[in-house]
Amino acid sequence: MSRKGPRVDIYARITDRIVADLERGVRPWMQPWHCATAVGRVTRPIRHNGMPYNGMNVLLLWSEAIARGFSSPMWMTFKQALELGGAVRKGESGTLVVFAGRLTKTQIDASGEEFDREIPFLKAYSVFNAGQIEGLPDQLYERVEPVREPVEHIVHADRFFANTGAVIRHGGDRAYFSPATDHIQMPPPQAFRDAAAYVATLSHEATHWTSAPQRVNRDLSRYAKDRSERAREELIAELGSCFLCADLGIAPELEPRPDHASYLASWLQVLASDKRAIFSAAGHAQRAVAFLHDLQPAPSMPPD
Repeated sequence: MSRKGPRVDIYARITDRIVADLERGVRPWMQPWHCATAVGRVTRPIRHNGMPYNGMNVLLLWSEAIARGFSSPMWMTFKQALELGGAVRKGESGTLVVFAGRLTKTQIDASGEEFDREIPFLKAYSVFNAGQIEGLPDQLYERVEPVREPVEHIVHADRFFANTGAVIRHGGDRAYFSPATDHIQMPPPQAFRDAAAYVATLSHEATHWTSAPQRVNRDLSRYAKDRSERAREELIAELGSCFLCADLGIAPELEPRPDHASYLASWLQVLASDKRAIFSAAGHAQRAVAFLHDLQPAPSMPPD
């Protein structure tokens, strides 16, 4: 078997699972907010050391947690559970997550000169939810956070977007990012169902905003001309909105906006023709959200 085979199988396996959900009309990245037991406390999946998962692994672990009824956001490998004094219960099965990296390989060109070539690789491994593990320290079973009132959520979000420096204008009945004028256009806040819906839509447009060359430099030159490229960018923005809403503690728009409903068929076409598309979209979304977080001021140090 070639070395390329297993890597392609990972892409195909995960993409096929997401395609199956989309064919049923289910956007798998929205599942956590549909779960009655998770309302008000959706967060990113958390590693054993308290660090959140990123990109594609957020989608994989959200989906698995809902499918199997896990309430804890904490995940770890078999070995990490042992190191923390726990043990995976007999008969429990792990959940697939992936690690993407690059290897540097020295090669020789036609003229005999050596050059370094970066080769991307994808590695799959299994993790277990804290709900599948016995003997862990009590605090790892449930990360309990204080429940903030909706107004506090929104004030926090308003401050977050103000810190980005993005130009946000209000008026009309459409939400969009204009690359030509480098501004985000939003309907008036009172046009939304509630304040959380406004923030969720703004999160989507802010993900588009990061695409500018002076930010993360995501190419939108073919957005208006190519339906496939438009679908890819809208998928990035939808995932980015979900990631950011989880970080801000705000529920995203659970139903597609009317102007976005048509993308479902386009996403299916993109994923069917490119098994790596969802990985790429999740990676771009993660970079966009990380950029927005990096624009936030550093927390002030308490006085001695």
